Amino acid sequence: MVAHFGPAGNPDAFYESGKKASAEMPEWLAGLGLNAYEYQCSRGVNIRQETAQIIGEKAAEFGIKLSIHAPYYISLATEDDTIAANTKRHFLKSLQVAKWMGADRVVFHIGGGKQERRAAMIRVKRLFATVLEDIEKADLTGVFLAAETMGKQNQLGTLAEVIELCKMSPWVIPAVDFGHLHCVTGGMYTTRQEFEAVFDEVGSQLGDEIARNLHIHFSRIEFTKGGEKRHWTFDDPFGPPHEPLIEVCVARGFVPRIICESAGTQAIDAKRMQDLYLSLLNK
Repeated sequence: MVAHFGPAGNPDAFYESGKKASAEMPEWLAGLGLNAYEYQCSRGVNIRQETAQIIGEKAAEFGIKLSIHAPYYISLATEDDTIAANTKRHFLKSLQVAKWMGADRVVFHIGGGKQERRAAMIRVKRLFATVLEDIEKADLTGVFLAAETMGKQNQLGTLAEVIELCKMSPWVIPAVDFGHLHCVTGGMYTTRQEFEAVFDEVGSQLGDEIARNLHIHFSRIEFTKGGEKRHWTFDDPFGPPHEPLIEVCVARGFVPRIICESAGTQAIDAKRMQDLYLSLLNK
């Protein structure tokens, strides 16, 4: 088994090649040698069942692992009943699309909160428990929910907070965004030891198998004291560097799914990570 690499959404090069529809992405990615794709529902779940099924069929044909990014509008810390109801609806709709598509993971943001962090996390866990119940009732189990580490100081989603949520169900796993962690720590995650510490913490808290198969987002991000400001490309002078992460994966035998979120060059940059991974693996 090897690590999987691919883009979040459709990169500029996809459209520049004359392609238009997401159903064409699996074949296009396979042509690059990539093997993962995170379909974006971040602005809302608007895909038709037929389209989702076609993407799933094409992904299976070309050996592409699928995940879905749920809407940004999810807010588990909300105190507003309407937003809470909408949050639950976003989860269920995202999971339904995952079922249609054959995606095995739905990535989500925990959300922000005006309350003190501990009080906010209590609210998060209370609402998330009802989300998990609704998933059971709707018969939408069998797809992992991947809670993402966040990139701004005022957002919930530190590694510890994500792990806390993961302990609520075996169907909840971490989605570690190293670009985000780089931002909220003011520039950490530039050395092998720093990357390795994340895998070790996940393994210690959630089990070695989850650490070994970690869902990862990676991009170079400009940040301010408040955290994440803007995504860039691998050719831009921002961090974190991808090389230490890939070196750790090869040295420790980790086989993560690494989704690249570079600005427009996410497939090219995913390929750069994959090429380094394979070259080190075959040494």
